[in-house]
Amino acid sequence: MEVRTRFAPSPTGYMHLGNLRTALYTYLYARRKGGKFILRIEDTDQEREVPGAVEVIYKSMQTAGLSHDEGPDVGGPCGPYVQSQRRDTYMPYAKQLIESGHAYYCFCTKERLDEAREAAEKRGETFKYDKHCLHLSKEEIQRKLDAGVPFVIRQNIPTEGKAGFDDVIYGHVEVDCSTLDDNVLIKADGLPTYNFANVIDDHLMGISHVMRGNEYLSSAPKYNLLYEALGWTPPTYVHLTPVMVEAPALNEDGTPVLDEAGNPVMSKRKMSKRKGDPSFEDLLSQGYLTEAVINYLVLLGWSPRGEREFFTLKELEEVFDLEGLSKSPSVFDIQKMNWFNTEYIRKLSPEAYLALATPWLEKTLDPAKFDFKRLAELLQGRTEVFNQLPDMVRFLAEQPDFSNDLYLNKKQKSTPESARAALTAALPLLEGIGEWTEQELHDRVMDAIPNLGMKNGQFLWPLRIAISGQSSTPGGAFEIAYLLGREETLRRLKRSLERL
Repeated sequence: MEVRTRFAPSPTGYMHLGNLRTALYTYLYARRKGGKFILRIEDTDQEREVPGAVEVIYKSMQTAGLSHDEGPDVGGPCGPYVQSQRRDTYMPYAKQLIESGHAYYCFCTKERLDEAREAAEKRGETFKYDKHCLHLSKEEIQRKLDAGVPFVIRQNIPTEGKAGFDDVIYGHVEVDCSTLDDNVLIKADGLPTYNFANVIDDHLMGISHVMRGNEYLSSAPKYNLLYEALGWTPPTYVHLTPVMVEAPALNEDGTPVLDEAGNPVMSKRKMSKRKGDPSFEDLLSQGYLTEAVINYLVLLGWSPRGEREFFTLKELEEVFDLEGLSKSPSVFDIQKMNWFNTEYIRKLSPEAYLALATPWLEKTLDPAKFDFKRLAELLQGRTEVFNQLPDMVRFLAEQPDFSNDLYLNKKQKSTPESARAALTAALPLLEGIGEWTEQELHDRVMDAIPNLGMKNGQFLWPLRIAISGQSSTPGGAFEIAYLLGREETLRRLKRSLERL
């Protein structure tokens, strides 16, 4: 049997990381098994559709490298691949279910349903439709249809017995039919609900494995009842555990829960864009590398055999398996994400790093005034995320104010007093340098330090502080002086001396 998997997002906006992980796993399994990966747009809930969201899906998939074999933009033998374009597909199957007694027309008004829902709440019960319209005669149903009375079509769930399914991760899952509601299959606008359309489409498109979030676990028994009623074999189910984040627990009023010491109490919750968690697009716009995101994301819920952590997408296509999927929720750790990104940045060629860093450096620095190539060489080993670069180099654009306490450094045996002596000697020394290169700066200064009766650190530490205004910089005193240029270096040195 050919493995056919599908990623079926709703066009409701951004690509959140849980969605991307589902797409990634679905893609990788199809590639590992030499099967087909299908993209299907599930837009039956058109009230929630966001303009441009379909283009976001295409772009995100392309950026991530997840090429689909069939889909709205590439076609295929099972098209169309947009549910709203398949609306005529679903009604015949709904009517087939009506004929077999597994579904029925429901003409209940919103008012009646609201009253029944309120009554259930007063009794402290979860609302379930009471099968009121199941008992209408065929003649009465036909009169209502002829009169144009609005209707939906509901699934007729058995009131007794069990409904269940087998899942790769969770094993056999079974529930009492009496706990299930008669969910709507066809809405009043004639479009199918997700619960119905995904069953019909998965069968017609020959989907062999369905991977989706475990929020659909409670619905899967009803899906299997539909498969049974239609005489179809259900696919293999793989319900993925959620991606969580650790965040402060909140009170009902939105304020953080504090412990006895006044510290926020941390708790785990599902990732949510609405709560400020990043989407795939957010991470890319912040300067994370696609390859790093994909590599980290695949490990949130799947473990490779062995201790290896770094994989290219091509390598993942060769090793991904269902056996490595976790039964426990995974936690998105931004520090771990940063570590992955740092490692990927360090592996970039100098040319590739420079190309990626330049737009970020230009947010702060004028490329006509600074040697970006040399700056990139100094920054590559210190970069975690590219959006950090503007702040990392801001001191080059304008000398920041700083406290003279920065001259204190026990390791370098530097004090404000010794710093003044070092800078006083440094000023004429630097003024006398004609060729302003790193090598010339290094050679002239290092030759002069022994004659001043100072250790290297006693001279170079205050020089770096004086011209940069901060204790942590990409490169040391010589590199910074070269990047700033002769005029700016001397101006800063004089200004710092005046303040000592």
